[in-house]
Amino acid sequence: MDTQTIERPDVDTDETTDDETPKFFHYVKKHKIAESAVMGSHVVALCGEVFPVTRSPKPGSPVCPKCKKIYEKMKKDQ
Repeated sequence: MDTQTIERPDVDTDETTDDETPKFFHYVKKHKIAESAVMGSHVVALCGEVFPVTRSPKPGSPVCPKCKKIYEKMKKDQ
């Protein structure tokens, strides 16, 4: 039996700043946001990031570039 090791580059997934404010917000299915906020369950963003909803974005908040790209593609495909 032969095994292989798949190497992945180190990725910094810490998306918080020093004051606990996220660097950017992610796109998540709307019905999952309320569920996460109430129940504390985790949501999966379009980019694949998994996290509990703890903050609401305000107009002009930075958006995850990966989520934005996926969302724009979804809008075009409809």
